[in-house]
Amino acid sequence: MKELTTKQLKIAAVDLWLKQWLLLTSGTMDDCNSMTVAWGSIGGMWWKPFVQVVVRPDRYTFEYMEKYPTFTLCSFPETCRDALKVLGTKSGRDGNKIDETGLTVVASKVVGAPSYDEAELVLECKKMYWQDMDPAHFMDPTIEDSYPKQDYHRIYFGEILRINAEDADFELNSERIKSR
Repeated sequence: MKELTTKQLKIAAVDLWLKQWLLLTSGTMDDCNSMTVAWGSIGGMWWKPFVQVVVRPDRYTFEYMEKYPTFTLCSFPETCRDALKVLGTKSGRDGNKIDETGLTVVASKVVGAPSYDEAELVLECKKMYWQDMDPAHFMDPTIEDSYPKQDYHRIYFGEILRINAEDADFELNSERIKSR
């Protein structure tokens, strides 16, 4: 993996989130939890590069996001799709789901939250803001369809402190990503 600047990172952001999925990890090398995420954003806020992730309060990862100041967001090659499915459907409360996937947890370069040896892109982030979703602010009534249990997400903004990628010219584009 090589470090990239934010100017070097070129991504098809919508495809990255909706077609490839990402793995959100918070905690430490000794105690972490991960979950697959497909909703979020990447960009700039308050003159800083940032990612936005959303986590429902009933998810085990929520406890880690609340407890620890940092997190990582990793993308993986298509060969890791089954591992991401496990991490998105099983709870860390019920056992070590990371071990079940065969993915290799590794120390990140600048944040306490770990990342993965198999990842092709790692965003190391420090939380800088959170807010709970307020359904009174949904302007599109179909959004409520995503919340039959009224378990609205908490939104976390994370400043991107470091970007690591397989190649210095890492470019994620829609031609490489298979549709779900």
